[in-house]
Amino acid sequence: MKKSIERIIARPERPGMVGDGFRVFNFIPGANIVQRRISPFLMLDFNAAYDFGPSDHVRGVDVHPHKGFETVTIAYKGSVAHQDSAGNSGVINPGDVQWMTAGAGVLHKEFHEENFSKKGGPFEMVQLWVNLPKKDKSVSAHYQGITKEEIATVDLPDNAGIVNVIAGDFNGTKGAAKTFTPVNLFDIKLKEGGQTAFSLPETFNTAILVINGSAVINEEKVKEHSFVLFKNDGEGISIKALENTVLLVMSGEPIDEPIASYGPFVMNTQQEILEAINDFQNGKFGYLD
Repeated sequence: MKKSIERIIARPERPGMVGDGFRVFNFIPGANIVQRRISPFLMLDFNAAYDFGPSDHVRGVDVHPHKGFETVTIAYKGSVAHQDSAGNSGVINPGDVQWMTAGAGVLHKEFHEENFSKKGGPFEMVQLWVNLPKKDKSVSAHYQGITKEEIATVDLPDNAGIVNVIAGDFNGTKGAAKTFTPVNLFDIKLKEGGQTAFSLPETFNTAILVINGSAVINEEKVKEHSFVLFKNDGEGISIKALENTVLLVMSGEPIDEPIASYGPFVMNTQQEILEAINDFQNGKFGYLD
């Protein structure tokens, strides 16, 4: 049985700015999608392709904290340099994924990579926040830098396109990322007329973001930059591209625990939020220039 589509959500009319380097459209928890409805996913910001132009000023987001969840940054166009208080740093280039586990707390900053900033060009990214279960919220902060070459690629039949399996399992091919709860994250690139079909558990919360192009998804036409939210019924998903199309599929087992969130802190109770703020203010997340 195919999954039923609950809603198709158009791109918000206006983007918001995160720092001065990320021009994003927010789908989660915007568009009336509460965090518990789409658990384990907490936030989805989509920086649709945008040319900031060449600049000697390096745009981005300066030092900020995270605690109690994971941030996943997927680069489609452009390059981002990042650094955190756990000693991790690097550059995310097109096709790469940065999977950062904030856990017990970390300071982080991210900017357009210097050379990219100087020359300018299209910048296209997705940032997804993935919750951690209570038992893992105090894990030490760490980082998975997953390059394009490390991501398993499935060549679809009939030269239809490819699937980059970031996390989980796509028709038997395993993803590169290690997750704390079951999560499937697929970067699908279809040629015009290309088709694919796959199954995801009925109980998993599942959605698709159309990054570029347009497609017919489970018999419904979906426009560019739309967000498709599925009901928790059936398992099957079929996609046919109406033009060259890029889609991000996200599906995860819900974490059946209370969610208390305040900005960059996601815990289970308000008392834990207050403790997280206190830890941050007392320097327990480390130090970062």
